[in-house]
Amino acid sequence: MKLKVIIHAAEEGGLWAEVPALPICVTQGETMEELISNIHEAVEGCLMVGAGI
Repeated sequence: MKLKVIIHAAEEGGLWAEVPALPICVTQGETMEELISNIHEAVEGCLMVGAGI
């Protein structure tokens, strides 16, 4: 599954990301590496919630 992710610079430092196809799916990280890992976890969690798991 491919999802579009929009990455933003956080005002307080670090990065945050949103997944437009999953409006409740947002996450943050101090580095790009951390953010990418957090995005995977956030998407998985959002999909599980949406599936009622």
